[in-house]
Amino acid sequence: MRALVQRVERAAVSVGGEEVGAIGAGLCVFVGVTHTDTAAVAERLAAKLWHLRVMGDDAGVMNRSLADTTGAVLVVSQFTLYGDTSRGRRPSWVGAASPAVAEPLVDAVVDALRDLGATVATGRFGTDMAVELVNDGPVTLLVDL
Repeated sequence: MRALVQRVERAAVSVGGEEVGAIGAGLCVFVGVTHTDTAAVAERLAAKLWHLRVMGDDAGVMNRSLADTTGAVLVVSQFTLYGDTSRGRRPSWVGAASPAVAEPLVDAVVDALRDLGATVATGRFGTDMAVELVNDGPVTLLVDL
């Protein structure tokens, strides 16, 4: 499982002009799933995100996690995180899990985050989504499990 994590001031996702998820300050997390991922990997990713110390403390140092703040999480499925651009000009998507495998695992990340106490908003799996965000910092990390 792979996640592109951005600390944000705010983020929102829309489908067909309708906003389906939005958060204020927190993390916007794009989640990609590959063939070998499992529910256990989804739980590990959620725990990693919940405890990732990228939120500022009183001195402005990245010393806090979502668990320490009131930050929220916007989770957006993103199969293109497994795009392979090593050959040619067109990315290969063979590393990305099929929707039948990926959707329940993205849902498992969301459920695990909620179980940890996170406020979570989501996109809509398998649709063309418009994501708007204001990156805070900017802080952007790739988390690969």
